[in-house]
Amino acid sequence: MKPTTRKLTHSALMLALALLLSMIKFYHFPNGGSITAASMAPIIIISLMYDTRWALFTSFAYSLLQMLEGFYPPPVQSFGMFVALILLDYVVAFGVLGLAGPVARRFQKKPLGAAAGSIVVVFCRFFCSFLSGIIVWGSYAPEGTPVWIYSLTVNGPIMIGEMITTSVVVALLVKAGVYAPQHRLAVLRRHAGEQLAQLGNIFLPVYNGHLQSDSRSKVRTCARSELL
Repeated sequence: MKPTTRKLTHSALMLALALLLSMIKFYHFPNGGSITAASMAPIIIISLMYDTRWALFTSFAYSLLQMLEGFYPPPVQSFGMFVALILLDYVVAFGVLGLAGPVARRFQKKPLGAAAGSIVVVFCRFFCSFLSGIIVWGSYAPEGTPVWIYSLTVNGPIMIGEMITTSVVVALLVKAGVYAPQHRLAVLRRHAGEQLAQLGNIFLPVYNGHLQSDSRSKVRTCARSELL
């Protein structure tokens, strides 16, 4: 399988899995939002497997899928506020998941790095939702409640739950070795090629010697036939 085909296949499978997991909700909050079955983990795994550019492309595709799957009409009356909603609730909020890889690679212990990368990107998503709650959804704040407190109390519990489930699941998957980063796959392929070359160096001379011996045997047989 070609590298580009492999990346497309992996990303498509992880996008489908992430969308499916986002529909499995452990708890739904009264003010909206849910703790899902680690729905961001598949996108983070892609970020750990491949380069940052490809990971950001995958996370951007996931943001579009999230927008199509559950878009809520915002209480805004201007185009600028509508753009702010699209960016803060979808494009940037889910796009940052592609940055888990660069954070994780700073750690020598891969499970620890995977957990740290997951925590950082989920916190970035929380920050986007927090800003969206202030800028876009602030009109839903109860009278007398500052909008930042309203946004914090609505988005905080959701993202804490998502952060815990996502970081734990990703760290366990990395520790179990259920995936291999792209650079490790390249090393394995190169190592396999070297092993095959060594085997060829061992068996080819034996095989060539067998052919030469077989050819000499046939020559002697033909010579005897002519003499007879």
